[in-house]
Amino acid sequence: MTKPIVSVVIPVYNEEEGLQALFDRLYPALDKLGVAYEAIFVNDGSRDRSAAILREQFQKRPDVTRVILFNGNFGQHRAIMAGFEHSRGERIVTLDADLQNPPEDIATLLAKMDEGYDYVGSIRRSRNDSAWRHYASRAMNRLRERITRIKMTDQGCMLRAYSRPIIDAINDCREVNTFIPALAYTFAQNPAEVVVGHEERAVGESKYSLYSLIRLNFDLMTGFSVVPLQLFSFTGMVVSLLSALFVVFLVVRRLVIGPEAEGVFTLFAIAFFLIGLTLFGIGLLGEYVGRIYQEVRQRPRYLIQAILEKTE
Repeated sequence: MTKPIVSVVIPVYNEEEGLQALFDRLYPALDKLGVAYEAIFVNDGSRDRSAAILREQFQKRPDVTRVILFNGNFGQHRAIMAGFEHSRGERIVTLDADLQNPPEDIATLLAKMDEGYDYVGSIRRSRNDSAWRHYASRAMNRLRERITRIKMTDQGCMLRAYSRPIIDAINDCREVNTFIPALAYTFAQNPAEVVVGHEERAVGESKYSLYSLIRLNFDLMTGFSVVPLQLFSFTGMVVSLLSALFVVFLVVRRLVIGPEAEGVFTLFAIAFFLIGLTLFGIGLLGEYVGRIYQEVRQRPRYLIQAILEKTE
């Protein structure tokens, strides 16, 4: 295979109903670029016919198609990491298989890179998501920017372009759990964003549940900042000071007024608040300890069953 200029990495998980539509739009869009390219599909342990369809597509276009088959489900971000580690292009683009981001907009990202940018994110022009997902995403974006100082207008958009030096730096990081766009942002010297289209998912269903989105943002905030720990420590000091003052107040009140039964439920409420705050702190510490635990085990991030590619 001729060394490609552009590598497009596409994670695939149970997308059999939409893969043909993806092929029908992806390859013409890449052919129009006029440069050598490769399309890398990473099958993340799909339970439907996705792997078989990817095999068939490889047989049709073996010159520009590569397929990585996992032997299990390891998650979207690990599938992308596998694509990065096996990519050969000078510019690498990530794209979802569900066609919510038009493949035709790949040219827009690459044109932006021609202006000298080494990392190009994307902003969905008009999001076709439910209202709760839209508002939740905006809230998490604001929270993430305040905590990590990483500025991404639309962190949920998969369509992004990376230069080879940034991909090499990402590949050198052996973190088990990370948020790839944020990691790339920390390595980029000249990042930029462009506006791209966003279409409704025609077939299948979203692989991201509410829990998955919360889990992703926990990984993002605990993986790129210790601000949550610092905030909890500061909150703990303030609460301790207020608690000490309240105890002094109760002692003085006891000496002045004498024993009284009133206010017992207020004390219960304060006790429950302090207990809840303590449990939250334990959970936050556990989140950081859990990340350390996953890293020190040094287990492989994924296992590859087979790679379909044209040999020299």
